[in-house]
Amino acid sequence: MEQYKRMALFAEVVTAGSLTSAARKLGMTPSAVSQHLRALESDLGLSLLHRSTRKLTLTEAGARYFEGCAAMVAAARSAEQALARHRDEPQGELRIAAPIGFGGMLARALMPLQKYPSLSLCLLVDDAVVDLIDERIDIALRVGNLPDSSLVARKLGSMPAQLCAAPAYLNEHGWPQHPDDLEQHVWLGGASTRHLQLSGPSKASIDIKLPVRIRATQVTALHALCVAGWGISIAVSEDDRRALENGSLVPILPDWKLPDLVLHAITPRRDEQPAKVRHALALLAEHVAKFVV
Repeated sequence: MEQYKRMALFAEVVTAGSLTSAARKLGMTPSAVSQHLRALESDLGLSLLHRSTRKLTLTEAGARYFEGCAAMVAAARSAEQALARHRDEPQGELRIAAPIGFGGMLARALMPLQKYPSLSLCLLVDDAVVDLIDERIDIALRVGNLPDSSLVARKLGSMPAQLCAAPAYLNEHGWPQHPDDLEQHVWLGGASTRHLQLSGPSKASIDIKLPVRIRATQVTALHALCVAGWGISIAVSEDDRRALENGSLVPILPDWKLPDLVLHAITPRRDEQPAKVRHALALLAEHVAKFVV
């Protein structure tokens, strides 16, 4: 490594035209620069410079050696500039994994990344949990409690969950007036049992386990089933939120609240994140803040 430092020093001396100018630029004394040059010439067994009181001139060997030294310095500077761009401007491939219900949210939140021509985007949208290391995932969105792991979790927000159903379903099966009434209704979910923790008026709380009659592995399918009037579900996605706003779905037992669902952004590394990850995390946090509590 010391040899490479001396090669860079030699290139700087030649470029500067004098030991004094080079020493000033390198933050060294002229005598220290001269010592390094003599050590370099001694290691090479060749004289690189003709020294006089007025100027330095290259020997034939020095002229040939300077070309390689200058190329080495240029390559090092190019590598530094490339890393600086990587640190400061998003580039490369950004790989994000998220549940299917968040595909639309990602599309809207990450729109500003279009202005970076050196950045490409790969979205792995699946309700199955993927391995971040094997799939080379930069960011994964996860909902709910997280298991202990070496991954780094950043809380984006807490999403309110709301019991809901389509007006057509409620017109046919009736409106629940109390959590106990829910046992008489058709439930939609991803597992065979729906566990509800409800807190109501006067801080009353109740835990209910309900059999799920209609099951689907994807939240988009559950949303479609609920809007079509198949049964009662829990609204958590942006599609559900918009359906509640336009009346396609209506809230049930609004005085009884479900626990909020925490949304996390997971990254596989703890050290400094590249620009593409930092920009994406900032955009996701900004977008989610508009819709969560």
